[in-house]
Amino acid sequence: MATLSVKPSQRFQLPDWHTNSYLLSTNAQLQRDASHQIRQEARVLRNETNNQTIWDEHDNRTRLVERIDTVNRWKEMLDKCLTDLDAEIDALTQMKDSAEQNLQAKNLPLDVAIECLTLRESRRDIDVVKDPVEDELHKEVEVIEATKKALQQKVSQAFEQLCLLQEVRQQLNSDHRGKMETLEIDRGCLSLNLRSPNISLKVDPTRVPDGSTTLQQWDDFSQFNKDRGEAEMKAATELREAIALTIAETNNELEAQRVATEFAFRKRLREMEKVYSELKWQEKNTLEEIAELQEDIRHLEEDLRTKFLSLKLSHTRLEARTYRPNVELCRDQAQYGLTDEVHQLEATIAALKQKLAQAQDALDALYKHLARLQADIACKANSMLLDTKCMDTRRKLTVPAEKFVPEVDTFTRTTNSTLSPLKSCHLELA
Repeated sequence: MATLSVKPSQRFQLPDWHTNSYLLSTNAQLQRDASHQIRQEARVLRNETNNQTIWDEHDNRTRLVERIDTVNRWKEMLDKCLTDLDAEIDALTQMKDSAEQNLQAKNLPLDVAIECLTLRESRRDIDVVKDPVEDELHKEVEVIEATKKALQQKVSQAFEQLCLLQEVRQQLNSDHRGKMETLEIDRGCLSLNLRSPNISLKVDPTRVPDGSTTLQQWDDFSQFNKDRGEAEMKAATELREAIALTIAETNNELEAQRVATEFAFRKRLREMEKVYSELKWQEKNTLEEIAELQEDIRHLEEDLRTKFLSLKLSHTRLEARTYRPNVELCRDQAQYGLTDEVHQLEATIAALKQKLAQAQDALDALYKHLARLQADIACKANSMLLDTKCMDTRRKLTVPAEKFVPEVDTFTRTTNSTLSPLKSCHLELA
């Protein structure tokens, strides 16, 4: 017969069972509610974070675009500033070259003025005079030296300003390169997206790198470079205008002095030609007077010889009549007449001798003065030849070097063209 086997275990009461079922059901409901709440909150969080991430990325993309625009505007301003700066550097360099060429061109007028002064040192005797021509030549040398000094100062200022412009250009170029690199980096950042292959997590990406500047400092730096570049370009423009004005003023001063010097030369040449003509006229008259005086001296000498013959005749008659015999040796009218004739002839001979001596002295004086006239004529011819050579040399200032042909040879002092009769005479005397 079968026996009931009872498993020894804890026995729960029915209420406990119902309670346990109720608790399980209730806890399941609570867990589901909690899970539902979490799911709702997760959905809200996802939605909010997704929206936040999207808007943050959009805002930062917009900020990158704005920053790129800002940097690009500065780059374009720097581009324009660099272009203007390069143009100003070229313009100032050309103006500096022009000033240097004008400075170099002043050597020819200086050489010509010194050559004229040196040539005029060859004047002789009384013609070595401090005349207006010499004053104008010395003034011309002073004017040329002053213009060279002024031009040299402008060349030095231009060189210094070019150095400043180059320094500013280096700063602007460095700033421009920085802007270009920044644009390349920011445009690269703007092109990145979630599917870009080169995105990755970085170590401490939010750190502030050493040497970082504020936005104001960044803006002030570029503004300072731009302002300095514009200031230096303005200074360079003013310097170019000053150099152009100096070139014009120095050329005008030198041209005015050249005209004054050549006017003094022409005036002095006219004076010397006038004096030369006067001396030649005096020489001609003196030679004529010498010829006439020589003729008169010959007449005086002939008269003296004639008077001596007449005196001999009277002496012979008187001597012969001393031999009359006895009472015939009387002092008759013939005796008195012959005696008076002897006295008259002796007085005449003495007067003729005195006049002949005076004529000889006058002739010697005329010859001496003629020699002085001829010496002075030679001096004047030499001086006119020298001044003519100076005027010919000064043609270098107005005639291009390739077309310049000297009218008076430097060494032989002969002319290469037909001269006036007066100048030809000058050269013959020289």
